[in-house]
Amino acid sequence: MEIDAPSHLATLGHPQRLAIFRLLMRRFPDRVAAGELAQTLSLKSSTLSAYLAALSQAGLITQERVGTSLRYAINMPEVRATLGYLFLDCCRGRPDLCAPATAPGPAQGTPEGPYNVLFICTGNSARSIFAEALLRREGAGRFNVYSAGTQPSARPNPYALEVLSQDQHDISHLRSKHIAELQTAAAPPFDFVFTVCNQAANEDCPAWPGQPVSAHWGLPDPVAATGTEAEKSLAFRQTYAALQNRIRAFTALPLASLDRISLQNAVDEIGRTTPGHPT
Repeated sequence: MEIDAPSHLATLGHPQRLAIFRLLMRRFPDRVAAGELAQTLSLKSSTLSAYLAALSQAGLITQERVGTSLRYAINMPEVRATLGYLFLDCCRGRPDLCAPATAPGPAQGTPEGPYNVLFICTGNSARSIFAEALLRREGAGRFNVYSAGTQPSARPNPYALEVLSQDQHDISHLRSKHIAELQTAAAPPFDFVFTVCNQAANEDCPAWPGQPVSAHWGLPDPVAATGTEAEKSLAFRQTYAALQNRIRAFTALPLASLDRISLQNAVDEIGRTTPGHPT
């Protein structure tokens, strides 16, 4: 593949175009609607269109029409080729000079657990609480599990706790907490970090130390459900079931035997194909 690295670098040299690129990288492999990009980055539609056109022309992103909405995603083969060019050509392939320092991760020979796993959503009241409780049970002994929110609620949602109680989970230790609690020097190093809501994935958070394997498993927020008590309860039950499918698929992976790229592809695929993935 012939790489136009100068064009790619020039395109990403604009701070707003770079912000769009970084957001789409955080959401990969999802396709993100133009309206969501504009709202998240506080951009006018006309301005966003110009930036998206420049990124598309450079080959860094792709566009797809879904109904009446245009959705965008990273063109990963092109991005990988550009990074490969910088490493192999500019750095002459010398990892001692150009490769980032990384802590050993689960795809780099870590023994079979326990792995430290973090689930993040905005309120840390339902989706990430479900994921925490589910992985504690489905992966007992293999995982240390945490959850947190970027704008946490005061406490887990009562409907969420009711669903967990009905399915015989221990809810005594569950609480809503800010992500800052897990970004201190005393916090555990994470092997996996999963976002389970789009808003949290869109936020420009600092990179986690040690470069854990990360993925976006976005699901609609059951807290936003309207209707009767039964209809609201059903929304929580459906979210719980979708996350249960994803957690079971995750715990079935042969983590210790997968290389990092294979493991990354596997956790991305779980978010794409398991029931409950939003369209």
